[in-house]
Amino acid sequence: MIHLDFHSSQPIYEQIITQYKYLLLQGYLKEGDAIPSVRRLAMELDITPGTVAKAYRELEQQGLIATVRGKGTFIAGIPKAPPDAGVIDRVKEELQTLCMELIYQGLARDDIQKLMEEILEKLQGGKPND
Repeated sequence: MIHLDFHSSQPIYEQIITQYKYLLLQGYLKEGDAIPSVRRLAMELDITPGTVAKAYRELEQQGLIATVRGKGTFIAGIPKAPPDAGVIDRVKEELQTLCMELIYQGLARDDIQKLMEEILEKLQGGKPND
């Protein structure tokens, strides 16, 4: 399920986080589903267990996974916590940079908005926002 791009500038642990989030949004993973142990996923991906452990720690801090000692690690679902203002500010800055690049590529405001709609449709699969 997890595929890594070793040529990407994105760190491997972040790729793991991103892919688990995507799989959850797409419905491939659901609340309560078991995910591979740190050791098993590290072996499957041929990376160090520390890299997987770092990704799992971050996912657990974000409330997306939960580890039950002696049972394994499970999808906890999409957190219902209030939005983190710091994360929103960081993403807003990233979006600003990306939109600026699209403008330099000659896209108009409507084109950029259509791209955002396409992306949201793909991520949410047509699900209305709660």
